[in-house]
Amino acid sequence: MKPDYLIVGSGLSALVFGSLMAKSGKRVQILEAHEYPGGFGHTFTLAKKYKFNAQLHYVWDCGEGHTVDRVLKKLNLDKEVTFDRYDPNGFDRMRMPDYSLDIPSESAELIRRLSNLFPQNASQIRKFVLEVQKTSEGLKRLAPPIDPAELFKHFGEVSCALTYLNSTLQEVFDKFKLPKEAQTLLALQWPDFLLPPEKLSFYAWTILFTGYQEGAFYPTQHFEHVINSLVKVIEENGGEILLNQEVTDFAIADKTITGVKARDRITHKSREFTGENIICNIDPQKAAQMIGVENFSKTVRKKLNYEYSPSNYMVYCVVKDIDLRDYGFGKWNTFHTEHRDLNEAFYQMYEKHDFSKPSFAITTPTLMTEAQSDCPEGCQIIEFLTVANYDYFKKLQETDKKAYRQKKEEILNSILEIVEKKYIPNFRKYIVFKITGSPTTNERFCWCPKGNSYGSNLTPRNMGIGRLNYKTSLKNFYFCNASSGYPGFAPTFWTGASLYQTLSKETI
Repeated sequence: MKPDYLIVGSGLSALVFGSLMAKSGKRVQILEAHEYPGGFGHTFTLAKKYKFNAQLHYVWDCGEGHTVDRVLKKLNLDKEVTFDRYDPNGFDRMRMPDYSLDIPSESAELIRRLSNLFPQNASQIRKFVLEVQKTSEGLKRLAPPIDPAELFKHFGEVSCALTYLNSTLQEVFDKFKLPKEAQTLLALQWPDFLLPPEKLSFYAWTILFTGYQEGAFYPTQHFEHVINSLVKVIEENGGEILLNQEVTDFAIADKTITGVKARDRITHKSREFTGENIICNIDPQKAAQMIGVENFSKTVRKKLNYEYSPSNYMVYCVVKDIDLRDYGFGKWNTFHTEHRDLNEAFYQMYEKHDFSKPSFAITTPTLMTEAQSDCPEGCQIIEFLTVANYDYFKKLQETDKKAYRQKKEEILNSILEIVEKKYIPNFRKYIVFKITGSPTTNERFCWCPKGNSYGSNLTPRNMGIGRLNYKTSLKNFYFCNASSGYPGFAPTFWTGASLYQTLSKETI
């Protein structure tokens, strides 16, 4: 029997869409090329006892009445899938030479802390933080579905937000004449975007920064439980998820997508699948190339012409005989830079491949929840993240595997030297397991072209009004992924939920 919705890919937005449709009585079938569902949200096990999440670290918009909560309530999962909140007194802890700042949830407290660090710039700091809040409120009113009455009622906030449609974070920093060190402290969570202030959309930064201020969260039972819970809803409502099914071609006739051809990565046999509607969770550019870009309208073709986001370098570590809480780690993330200028830091690492003065994120997932652990008792997980250039690593991997491994080890040692010097003396002696991932690892295990971490790049051009959405100009075929919505846990939740609302005509 042909499914109502054949979904290609099982990333988070696809699982949300699929679970909502299955719950509503529709027949859902999902094809996934990987051995795990979840896309960037999947969890993998190494050494048979250590669990790591591919890319998710902390999330926002999970509080009562917010996006994720509303979707989970619709799925009757709100009691099953819960979240622990990061420390509201400092959910992001920024560290740089001579300065440190813990980012609090309250904007008034943020203004106070920054003003104490830079008393001569207190006025500019206050104006900047208040402008961020005003822009954030305006962006909420501009999010679809747009209510004209709300636009008029909040005209000041909306007009403020529209002012920055094409602005980078750096341009707004410059407008308010913030000192360079204050800029660095405020933008030090740049690994969340993998872009420096001079390239990053002010919208993207504002949405994430204020979203985390309203509440930074971690799943009580880790991210694997979130993914498994969505899968369970699909399967309990008659849907199915077929793993190791790599889609190799789309069937098109009369501007209508009727199905796909998929190769089983275990048996290597090909099989055709059809559906009343095809939901595309794989990268839209990649799908369009398989279908034939000429089959799309000029408008969609233009929107498909986005550049990919940069990729990243990850270190997954397990430590033993040490409690990371004794060294300043807890229910927060730590962001460290050796550069005072994040634009320069990004340039050195991404363009020059020079990691001698690294900027990176530190996260400790085992300290975020006490419900269960992702590693054996007596061990803790700590992870490090920074930017990396896909083209550089791809060339190394293809031409000189030894140099590829050496470069990964070089970056690791550069980070660990900082960790031992600034945070945990003799850190290396506590490590019982470690593994590194490069941009090519992303591509191999998350099926993302060029190892991209966020789909389309989070520049003003890609964050604007003309951004790609679910519309494809082909019949019965819809995009549903980070590049046709927005990247991150909460935004991809909403991408899936929004498409569900559009096709089902039901409001969440």
